[in-house]
This record gives sequence, C-alpha cells and structure tokens, in this order.
Amino acid sequence: MSLREVFEQNPERRYIMFGGKGGLGKTTFSAATAYWLAKQGRKVLVFSVDPQASLSDIFEQDIFGKGPVEIMPNLFAQEIDADQRIREYQDEIRQKILDMYGLEEVPEEIENYIQAAAAEPAMEESAIFDEVVDIVVSGDYDYYIYDLVPLGHALYYLSMASVYDQWIDKITRLREEMAEYEQVASVMRRDKETDEDKILEELQYIKHRINASSSILTDREKTAFYFVLIPEEMILLDTQKAAGLFAKFDVPLSGYIVNRVIPLELAKEDIPDYLRNRMEMQEKYMEKIDQLFGDEVLTNVPEFERDITGLPMIEKVANALFEDGGK
Repeated sequence: MSLREVFEQNPERRYIMFGGKGGLGKTTFSAATAYWLAKQGRKVLVFSVDPQASLSDIFEQDIFGKGPVEIMPNLFAQEIDADQRIREYQDEIRQKILDMYGLEEVPEEIENYIQAAAAEPAMEESAIFDEVVDIVVSGDYDYYIYDLVPLGHALYYLSMASVYDQWIDKITRLREEMAEYEQVASVMRRDKETDEDKILEELQYIKHRINASSSILTDREKTAFYFVLIPEEMILLDTQKAAGLFAKFDVPLSGYIVNRVIPLELAKEDIPDYLRNRMEMQEKYMEKIDQLFGDEVLTNVPEFERDITGLPMIEKVANALFEDGGK
C-alpha cells in the first residue's frame, strides 16, 4: 500500500509520529502530512517535542512557546517551551505552599530547593512530556502529529510514561500509609486528613493523565509510527536497531518512508560523474531497503532542489508523500 492508502484505510489513527535519526526529514514530513490532512478538511495540530525545534523554520513563522498557532485554515503548529513550563511548575508549587501553610512568602530554604529542582537534568524532558499529555488528552483536533526528537531521545521520551506511572504508584502507596498513621497520631486529624486527601487526589489525577497519554502511544488502532530513512549504509543499520528497540515499547510501527531518493531519470541525462556514482550507490542501498523492509516501505520521496521552507515547498513534499503515485 501507499502512504495515502494507509491513511485512507485507517481513519481512526489520529496520532501520527515520524521517527528516525536527526536530519533525515522528520520535521519536513510532519509538516507536510499536517498540510495534506488540513487540505482534506481535517483539523490538525503538528507539534514538536524537540528542544531544538525547527517547525518555526519550516513554516517561516515564529511559533516557539506561543501555544497552538494557526498556520492556515485547519492547520495549527506548536513548539513546546520547556523553560516556560518549568517556570509554571515553580509558580504552582510556591502558590500551593503559601495556600497550604498560610504563609505570605515562601521560606528561603524552600525557594532554594525549588530553584535547585528546576535545574535537574531530567526536568526539561519531564516538562515536555507533561505538556504533551496536556495536548493529546485535550481532544481539540482531528489529528495530532508528533515531530519527535532523534531516536535515542525518542526512546527516552516513550519510556517516560512507564517511569512516571511506577513513580506515582509508589508515592501514592506511601501517602496512603502515612495517612493511616496520622489518623491515629495527629491532634489536628481533620485538617491533616483534608491535606492528605488533596495530595492523594492530585496524585491520582496525574496518574490518570499519564495513563491516558501512554495508552495513546501504544494503541495500534489510534496511533501510527513511521520511520524515516535515506539510502545510506549506516542509516539502514541504525533504523534496523531502532525498530527493534521501539518494538519493546510496543510502539505501533506502521511503515517506512525513504527520503532523498535521486530520480532515476537523471541517469539518462548528461550528469557529472559524482552524481552518477551517487546514483549507482543509491541503487545498491535501495535494493537492500527492499530486502530488509519489503512492502513496509510505503513511499519514496525524491531529493528536492532546495530547502523545504514555506507552504509552497511543503505542498510539494505533501504531493510527493500522498499524491504522486505513492511508491
């Protein structure tokens, strides 16, 4: 099947992800797919979970940290600002401390702790993950298209759900055990029970959001994951390894897209030896791609004459992906 046929025959797959090594065209295909779906009358959000996001570049519009930005009718794009999300966390924590203990300002030692926690290496990934949960559980769009980070970070991102889930379970059990002891020992039992109930309620709320997000990522009926590769030796090896790793996380792999294919008709023309040699090498790797992935290769996308930026070029890529005969 072609990529278009896969989309048309699986309209319930509303969560679309493109993965692969950095620089292979994931952002380009994310933008082009969002464009094509928007042209079909679907309301689409394409969003980036990469701190070095480039949706702003490809759409030639500053969207970083501004929430969903309308690019054209039905098409919205969003780049997540992790630092902004972390600042929001800090403000929420400060306010909860003030409300819970009736303070006018946060004590210095607590403020120092809040600042130190925000500098933890995993905080950025956690902030991005939490923002993604907000996005995908909102249900505001017909399609959600993830512009994923490169493979190594993507695996980390995809594992965040199970890590968070285990952590929430452990913390919830501890809070419940503490509540049992404090019911016996606390003089201000009623106030304590109220505080504990609020904490447990919030933990359960977080767990529900995480489960909702993680179930989407591994739901084969709702989610499609496409690997992007190019006809080069190291990329083929890396893609094979990555596909095996992603399978361990039950990510629903839906096919492969080969990018930057030099059109074969060029061989009939008077072209430089360098380009002819590149085409001969490409032919070898295209045969290997066919052996490795076979019918799972949905579309071959040609090398374009210029960088993919702006809607006219995005439209060209969308046509190559969905309209120009598939393979």
